[in-house]
Amino acid sequence: MAACASTAEPTGQAIPVTELMEIADYITKLKRGIAALRAQELTRDRIPMAHDELGSVVAATASATNRIMESAEAMLAIEAKTLDDYRARVEAHIGDIFEACTFQDITGQRISKVVDALGQLEKRLSQFSTVVNVRDGEAEHDPEEARRKARAEKLMLNGPQLKGPETPQDAIDALFS
Repeated sequence: MAACASTAEPTGQAIPVTELMEIADYITKLKRGIAALRAQELTRDRIPMAHDELGSVVAATASATNRIMESAEAMLAIEAKTLDDYRARVEAHIGDIFEACTFQDITGQRISKVVDALGQLEKRLSQFSTVVNVRDGEAEHDPEEARRKARAEKLMLNGPQLKGPETPQDAIDALFS
């Protein structure tokens, strides 16, 4: 009987082994999920590229705006003796304005790269949260983020809104009168 008892496993040990196997499977899935994030590639390549591309968009739009403004100001200052002379000078400035407006094509391409990078990040994070079965929870209170949000709300620094109700021009004019 003692020999029988030593070779038979008590039923209480089967549960911990099963739980350990489930934990090991979960850890394996978690490791695969983390590897699929390819975090180093995101932080080494995609996020810096998005930063650089958006910086280039800002620079290109500022440069184009300055060129357009300079051409418009130059047209306002034109002093010509004949209508033909005036027309030739205006047409030269109009050509500069058209050329400056080509920034939109390049900036559109750059923004598309950023949107693609953000899409990849979103996809990977979504897949990861599915793999590890994580749901959004209460985040820790970040005082800096709270201050930033409060300041933006107070100063209405929310920037242009996407597909929302537009403020009528009369309401905007009333703010400045």
